[in-house]
Amino acid sequence: MTVPTHVAIIMDGNGRWAAQRGWPRIKGHKAGVQAVERILEAASDAGIRHLSLYAFSTENWKRPPQEVGALMALLRMYLRMFVHQLTKKGIRFHHLGALEGMPSGIQADMKTLEAATAQNTGMTFHLAVNYGSRLELAQAARRCVEDGLRPEQVDEAALGARLWTAGVPDVDLLIRTSGEHRISNFLLWQSAYAELHMTDLLWPDFGPAELQQALDDYAQRERRFGGI
Repeated sequence: MTVPTHVAIIMDGNGRWAAQRGWPRIKGHKAGVQAVERILEAASDAGIRHLSLYAFSTENWKRPPQEVGALMALLRMYLRMFVHQLTKKGIRFHHLGALEGMPSGIQADMKTLEAATAQNTGMTFHLAVNYGSRLELAQAARRCVEDGLRPEQVDEAALGARLWTAGVPDVDLLIRTSGEHRISNFLLWQSAYAELHMTDLLWPDFGPAELQQALDDYAQRERRFGGI
């Protein structure tokens, strides 16, 4: 079976999952992190080389301050807990997004986890926090100017080399949970030819079996990249 090199997932539905049970939203986010742990294991075992998970967008800062604060505290706790799991599976961690604007403690934890797993040779886990694709593209264009490139030198390769995903293969399979059918400013450039898999399941209910279903679906696709 053809296994995608790079799988990206828009993890959606934590709040609705909690609301269905009459619980506060933060319990849904905690359940969502547990789903992340399961999918990390399953993706690594399936032979996926790059897994990108959309955890917190640049637009998510608009949420109520209490929820944002709880999410940041939860993120910091799990960044520290991830060290054991990633080391055990040989997974390398990479933060995808802007460090600027995030709490200093989280910035430090991101850098620590990247350094601690830098020598791992298994799957790379890209965690998108404070990520927005339009911001990423704008910053890449700005870097072209700062680097003194002439207009004729600004091409796809120049922009790609200045993205947060520089050196990472494009997305092969993009999964979104919770029944929504949009990509929400996530990896717009990198997903130009990605196969899409949408599921009605809320993220906390998405597990290894559902990931395998998406991989099986992908294996049946014929990818022509604009050709015949």
